[in-house]
Amino acid sequence: MTARILVVDDVPANVKLLEARLLAEYFDVLTAYDGYTALDLCARTQVDVILLDIMMPGMDGFDVCERLKSNPRTAHIPIVMVTALDQPSDRVRGLRAGADDFLTKPVNDFQLLARVRSLVRLKTISDELRLHDEAARRIGMETLSGRADTGFEEAAQVLLVDSRASSQERIVKILKPIAEVKTLSDAQAALFEAAEANYDLVVVNAALQDYDPLRLCSQLRSVERTRFIPVLMMAEAGEEQVIARALDLGVNDYIMRPVEPNELLARSMTQIRRKRYHDRLRSTVEHTIEMAVTDSLTGLSNRRYLDRHLEILLQRARTRKRPLSVCLIDIDRFKQVNDLHGHDVGDEVLREFAARIRSAVRGADLACRYGGEEFVVVMPDTQAEVAGKVAERLREIIEQDPFLLSSGKRLPMTASIGIATVTDENSLSQEQLLRQADQALYQAKKEGRNRVVSAAA
Repeated sequence: MTARILVVDDVPANVKLLEARLLAEYFDVLTAYDGYTALDLCARTQVDVILLDIMMPGMDGFDVCERLKSNPRTAHIPIVMVTALDQPSDRVRGLRAGADDFLTKPVNDFQLLARVRSLVRLKTISDELRLHDEAARRIGMETLSGRADTGFEEAAQVLLVDSRASSQERIVKILKPIAEVKTLSDAQAALFEAAEANYDLVVVNAALQDYDPLRLCSQLRSVERTRFIPVLMMAEAGEEQVIARALDLGVNDYIMRPVEPNELLARSMTQIRRKRYHDRLRSTVEHTIEMAVTDSLTGLSNRRYLDRHLEILLQRARTRKRPLSVCLIDIDRFKQVNDLHGHDVGDEVLREFAARIRSAVRGADLACRYGGEEFVVVMPDTQAEVAGKVAERLREIIEQDPFLLSSGKRLPMTASIGIATVTDENSLSQEQLLRQADQALYQAKKEGRNRVVSAAA
């Protein structure tokens, strides 16, 4: 794993020391000796993680951190404050300024590299999600851009895994202002609980009884439903090796015991906000994908999805030696609807037509808008005779009740349907199958419309 790390410190010896450690691990390293240079570098070039000293002349690390986190272009860059200060109040101030973690001088190599790798992984995920969000914004979809931070509109859900009752009670009390906390002593039960419920944060005590806390952290990261839940570990002084290993396994943050209440609150709030932000980004990505394969007018799958998915269904049918049928459906005299009543009414007809298709097809069938007033229904594991019955039922549903428009007017509509079937004997390609269905549809139109015609075997 490689990345570009910015080291900011007014003492050249400190900069050179960190630079040498990072270069030895094949990171790309940028350096700055004051806050103004650091801000300029972040504005001009890509930076993946910032190692930021606090005590600097002119502009201290707290001010630099606040400026970076308040700028949308740099707010996503993880910041580790590297300082000789080790008071809880200093850590809390840094966390509230937006810092992701602290390293105390002299810096432990193992912790430094574990923390940097952990934050690089986090930023890689965040960058990918942000790219999708930006792509969605460019095509006019609502995204996170310009939306207010909703970090704590509602209480967070936190799972605390701790074997000691006294410790549980104290942590619950500390987190009460921001979260509803469920406590469990059994690590295996906690893993199942995290997978079943919707948690914003899991807090794990490194001093679990009868279970390796690192194994629990590893399991949380390996299970699909818990992979993206932030994990915060509580550890005792002297357990630096455990902390570093935990960070390598994907733990997001840690806090040393005895726990300082304000620091735990600040670290928890940081993880919860980040989790909710990433959840919203993932939701945007999923919505973008859905929009890419869905017809916006009718809500059915679109031509792009059909072109890709039909080939998969055909391959499956060939492998299993099972039939597959396709119905190509056309609204009769739809052009007259647009010409006589306008395109708004035409859109209403298309939406109602799609709704009736949904009501007629089976759960395993794939309904798509093929283009214009043409629709396709793909029916896996379906012989031509059964497909004909489904198509006839659909034709009757279209014909029997006039379409009710928003104006109150009712329009009688009919549909013509062509059917083609792939069998083990004919082994048609996707293009041949759709061409046969289109020819059958043409025959239905030629014979007077409002009928179902199956292609010759």
